[in-house]
Parts: sequence; structure tokens; C-alpha cells
Amino acid sequence: MNIESLTAGQVMSRVLVVVKPDESPLMAWELMRRADVHHLPVVDRGHVVGILTREQLAASWSGGLEEQSGREVRALLGCGPRPRVRPDTPLARVAAVMLDAGCDAVPVLSGDGLVGMITVRDVLWAVAGRAVDTEGPGEVVTGMFHLEPVLPHENE
Repeated sequence: MNIESLTAGQVMSRVLVVVKPDESPLMAWELMRRADVHHLPVVDRGHVVGILTREQLAASWSGGLEEQSGREVRALLGCGPRPRVRPDTPLARVAAVMLDAGCDAVPVLSGDGLVGMITVRDVLWAVAGRAVDTEGPGEVVTGMFHLEPVLPHENE
């Protein structure tokens, strides 16, 4: 496999865990922890609103569990550039998009919506010659479970 001929569709992660914009940072953190991922696409009715990172979550964390469960993930995304690529985008162009936007992950979108995500790690795997070219559709999981925080009552 020649690195110059690789495309986003050949190196992207195909199985994604996503979060809805109205979910809490507490839920997003737990999804990241349980799925062992550093990026969560934020998806609203099939549209990618942004990519939430562990760093964004950690930087915004203040207060306790009650405060975190009362906030929404959408507030953490900001209004900066939201780059995205198509499955046929050459890998060199994907890397340029990531560098220009100052981000370490971009969603891969087709006419069907979100089909994958490319992180810096995926790019490095491809450069190292370890990219696995898999065909077929990926899987987008909107939640592995639903967490309901258990908070102590004020009388306790």
C-alpha cells in the first residue's frame, strides 16, 4: 500500500462512539473512559456538531458531579473551525486540514452522514505502514448505556 495513494476512507476509524449535544460532560467522560477513546463526535439528528476531546472535558471541569450532570456537552465545543473530510480525500490533504485547523481529529462524512473519524494516531499508523484497509460500512454507537448520577440527598 503506497502512502501517497491512501485516502481517508482507507485509514479512518469505522467504529465510533458518539454523544448527543444535550448530554452532560459527566456522560461524555464516562463514554470516553469505558470505550477507551480520546475523541467523541458530537452528533445531533445525524449531523456532526463537533468533536469533543478529553482535553476539552478536563479543561472545563469544575465543581462536583451535580454541576457536571447539569451542563451540556454543546457548551464545551466553542465556535471555532469544524473541519471535515470525505472518504475519498487523500491522506496528505487530511493531514493538511488537521494542521491548518489545529485539531487532532476530523470526522469523515459522506452523503450518508458520519462514516468514520481520522485521528492523528490513524495518520501515524498509515505513515508507519500499518494502516488496515477495510471495506464496508462502519458502526456509529450513540451510547453504550445511559448513566443516571446518584447524588446524595441534601438531608443526608
